[in-house]
Amino acid sequence: MDASLPAPAGQGLPQRGSPQRVLLVGASGFLGRHIAAVLASQGHAVAPVSRRHGLDLAHLDRPEAWQPLLVGIDAVINAAGILVEQQGQTFEAVHVRAPQALFDACVRAGVQRVIQISALGADDSAFSAYHLSKRAADDALRRTSLEWFVLRPSLVHGADGDSARLLMRCARLPWIPVLGTGRQRIQPVLVDDLCATVLACLRTRQARRTLDVVGPEPLTFAEWLQRLRAAQGRAPARLLHIPKAWAYVAAALAGGLSPLLHRDNLRMLEAGNVADAEPLAQFLGRLPATLAPASRADTTRAQGAAS
Repeated sequence: MDASLPAPAGQGLPQRGSPQRVLLVGASGFLGRHIAAVLASQGHAVAPVSRRHGLDLAHLDRPEAWQPLLVGIDAVINAAGILVEQQGQTFEAVHVRAPQALFDACVRAGVQRVIQISALGADDSAFSAYHLSKRAADDALRRTSLEWFVLRPSLVHGADGDSARLLMRCARLPWIPVLGTGRQRIQPVLVDDLCATVLACLRTRQARRTLDVVGPEPLTFAEWLQRLRAAQGRAPARLLHIPKAWAYVAAALAGGLSPLLHRDNLRMLEAGNVADAEPLAQFLGRLPATLAPASRADTTRAQGAAS
């Protein structure tokens, strides 16, 4: 079990509660890495589960496979997720069968608190295989007697995320490419706010809740790219409107280069991805944060590094 020395809590994060031993599924992914770091900073011990740690979810499809991993565990966080299916990693295996087996194992082992990282859109409006598989696991968890939380984040922004790096690169271009009008509605949330929500779920007594984890306000996709540009110290740029038909042809040809370019993900972008931020604000005791523009000092340093 990996345990790190406590570090100062991040700004805006809940104060440290009683240290817990947490099984973190998907520990090597973008969300898992951030959650693990914040858990350690609050004095919690993290037991990581991921292929990088020698544990493949495709093989953890029975409660009996999970039970040895739950010995001595106080809480479970499932942050595992894939955007596209590849190399034997399917939505059914990663999003449905493994989590359902994990939830059953938690019931048997008496591990009561389970936090499921789902996705905004995994509800009655779901149409993509991604959202439908997330919803299947969410519903399975809700049917248990556990102290569960289903967190449904919107697009999660963090500088080290694959999607963030791709969008940041797009935002730096002289002309910013957007799908069609660029007016698709999204509500990005900072990864620090997702982590703060996870910590709050570990501390609160008000369990059995579904929370949409979103930023403070809806934006259009074009507005978000302009904010990403401002966060890099750049002035607004003109938009390059990519016809939808062209975008889908490009997705068919280059979808393997990035999950964001997959056809289903373009369809999900077109459908929109927004929710009311007030329930999350009440849960955290504050509004979620907004991505801030780069300061003059940040811009100067970036220009110096590029010269």
